[in-house]
Amino acid sequence: GTDATTQGLKQPSKESLSNGPFVQSEILLPGASGAPLERTITLANATTVELSCKLDTNSPLKNPQVTWKKGNETISHTSKTENSWSIQLEIVDSSKLGSYSCILKGEEEISATFHLQVPDVEGRGRHVITYERDTAVMLCKSDSAPMAWTWYMISGSKQIAINASSKGDKYLIVRQSAGVTQLRILKLTKEDAGVYFCQATFELGKVKLEVELKVLSIMAPLKPFLAVVAEVLILLTTIVLYEVYSKRKEKRTGEKAFDQIEQL
Repeated sequence: GTDATTQGLKQPSKESLSNGPFVQSEILLPGASGAPLERTITLANATTVELSCKLDTNSPLKNPQVTWKKGNETISHTSKTENSWSIQLEIVDSSKLGSYSCILKGEEEISATFHLQVPDVEGRGRHVITYERDTAVMLCKSDSAPMAWTWYMISGSKQIAINASSKGDKYLIVRQSAGVTQLRILKLTKEDAGVYFCQATFELGKVKLEVELKVLSIMAPLKPFLAVVAEVLILLTTIVLYEVYSKRKEKRTGEKAFDQIEQL
């Protein structure tokens, strides 16, 4: 129905088709102008991709002029059937990735876009906060299995690779599965704070994810408590001093009154 079609325009769909030797993907165009349809296709390895735009048979748009583009560059479609237009791509390296759009022009204009990209890398969090002498744990994962995982630390303007020979008593890299890697930094010090990132290497390109590490002093959790204790001590000291002052004042007042009575 109309509601379902409209809702489908709001969010781009996503296909993970990284391991197939031949990938086919088709977008059905409803034939009414509006938000462009989008679809993301993730590719880890070299493959052949066929992208198709098919016009709904009930569309009022008849005999449209069809243009395919990669970014802003116009390309020609390789095949046409009734109400359907396709292009076939040989994706052999990262230069072939990108956004491919079909544009149908008639009384109205409608379009659809396919985004070809390498798989994303996700992490447990973009910021890790822990304490001195503790262990920091960073995790990266991908739905597809990379050819290799590499961890780096950023020192100034340099990227330094972390591997098995990098301070064996400091860093521990654990590959939990083909798509998951973990970096552990042991016996943390203030000098370990900074930016780290994992890099997944696929046949069609590399993807990285940055993680910022903050290392706090072991006294940091005690600071709020110590502040409260200090406030309480100041308050108690003030009360005690006031009591002592009040008693001395009362004593002096009593002695003065006694002296006046004796004089009388």
